[in-house]
Amino acid sequence: MSALVKLDGGYVTVREMTADDLDEVLTIERTSFPMPWTKAMFAEELFIPLCHDLVALCGERIVGYICFSIVVDEVHLRNIAVHRDWKRRGIASKMIAEMICLSSDNGADKVTLEVRESNRGAIDLYTKFGFVVKVVRPLYYNDTGEDALILWADFGGML
Repeated sequence: MSALVKLDGGYVTVREMTADDLDEVLTIERTSFPMPWTKAMFAEELFIPLCHDLVALCGERIVGYICFSIVVDEVHLRNIAVHRDWKRRGIASKMIAEMICLSSDNGADKVTLEVRESNRGAIDLYTKFGFVVKVVRPLYYNDTGEDALILWADFGGML
């Protein structure tokens, strides 16, 4: 898998994540989240058949990643982040679009995720893709006690 998206005169590709990518992925992860995944968590993902992990690259540099699982007809978006220097350039949108295409190819058309209630940028992005809030999970995040919004989207018939 490799999809191109043109940004600011250059191209960004999306491909499957490998173990060799983990150090760069961790750099993005640690600057993106107050409770980052560990290297072991990412490494384990790479060997679970239900899990799909993609990276976005500009040249040879990893500028974002997305991790999701597909179970029957349902997708769970587990993690997504873009390097702070590359935000607001369409990279997260491209990765979500790749997730939707790959999921559809595997017979999955429903997607769920959880997001911090305060993460307006992410919520706006997900809303753009048709996600809607279905449930509020109180005190979901251990670090702050913040609520999680559980969002769903159904892409059946749209692809």
